[in-house]
Amino acid sequence: MDSPDSGSETGNSTESPSSPGPGSASAPTSTSPTQTSESSRAAIQHRLESIIRENRFTIAVVFPVIGAVTLVASDLGLLPEPLAYNPLLLLFGTAVMRSPLLVGLLPRIGWWALGCLGVLTVYTYAIELVGVRTDWPYGAFEYTIQLGPMLLGEVPLALPLFFIPLVLNAYLLTLLVLGERHHNPVLRLASAVTAVIAVDLVLDPAAVAIGFWEFVPAGVYYGVPVSNYLGWLLSGTIAVVLVDLAFDREALLERVRSCEFILDDLVSFVLLWGSINLLYGNWIPAAIAGLFCLGLFSTGRYDRDLLRTAVPA
Repeated sequence: MDSPDSGSETGNSTESPSSPGPGSASAPTSTSPTQTSESSRAAIQHRLESIIRENRFTIAVVFPVIGAVTLVASDLGLLPEPLAYNPLLLLFGTAVMRSPLLVGLLPRIGWWALGCLGVLTVYTYAIELVGVRTDWPYGAFEYTIQLGPMLLGEVPLALPLFFIPLVLNAYLLTLLVLGERHHNPVLRLASAVTAVIAVDLVLDPAAVAIGFWEFVPAGVYYGVPVSNYLGWLLSGTIAVVLVDLAFDREALLERVRSCEFILDDLVSFVLLWGSINLLYGNWIPAAIAGLFCLGLFSTGRYDRDLLRTAVPA
């Protein structure tokens, strides 16, 4: 048994000053740069998630509703020139509505995922430039308003911000809805591509209605030609395959299941473009937006209880 002074220095002690005695405190543990970096990243992630959770209703509901009102008012000439189709407001609103998706995915975005998404970004610009210059694969179309700075004066510089999240939302919703069937690669990819095309069945008619872009000649589907959806079949397939390759699927699905706000961007999409379609009498696109609502409800994370907790007090 130790004596009461076993932790104190004695004249005949044989231990070196650097060797802790039985009762002495252990030396402080140094923290490696890697541990410090991981701790900082975790702290930033926690803070970002807190901001999203505290503002879910504003981001997922208020922003798209205001967006729909201002876009329709711009089309009808009810807004003064500095506000009508203001590109900075468009980009800011889009970035805010995308933030739940980005923050939700951040823990699963490593170097491999960044590489795959980088390839998708390059492809997004390339296929759009080809489309504007050659009318292939979407059909003849042109941007009728400026959606922020334009790359080479032809396509929006923020195009990946507009397109890639649509693919990610469709893919993540597909994983949740399929459940255990997501292990079947043919079913998973086919379902995700179908969801991406369904997204555009909602988006393009509303965008044409408010004057974002137009097809010449106008197509049979609310001004959109069938060729546009054949083009989306090509682009959507390539995009879905790249997203599928980008992530560890099981880790991604675990994150989607545990992060309650990761699909809030899809909620914003449905509210914004679904309501615009309703206002312009585009009934089929509005009905498809309703199907996305059913898909979101089927995940079990969007209900009246959530509305009560998400609405600011």
